[in-house]
Amino acid sequence: MPMHRRLTTLAVTSSFLTAAAVILAPSASAVGSSECDVKVNRGAVVSVNGANYRTGPSTAYSSKGLLYKGDRFRAICTASNGSGNWYYSTLLQRSKGGLPKDTFGWIRADLARVS
Repeated sequence: MPMHRRLTTLAVTSSFLTAAAVILAPSASAVGSSECDVKVNRGAVVSVNGANYRTGPSTAYSSKGLLYKGDRFRAICTASNGSGNWYYSTLLQRSKGGLPKDTFGWIRADLARVS
């Protein structure tokens, strides 16, 4: 088999294997209210500066952005796990960090006050 053909075959095979790995890999998607333990549905305010607003209820999930003292949100429900208590929530206004109103996310419960 000529060298050019071997390289082409290798490249095509590698591409297929990479595509299969991407398709079959577990997604790191956001987690919604399905993780909740208790419904809250109350207004809340961030009590610290630089709180991560996450895609799921632990520091293993990525941050959507930062929330700052005074940012308001509606706590929809709570989740408790090995990394603490978390509120699943939606922002009631554009955050000081620039996240749009109605953005859903998770914030650690000790970083906010529920009213």
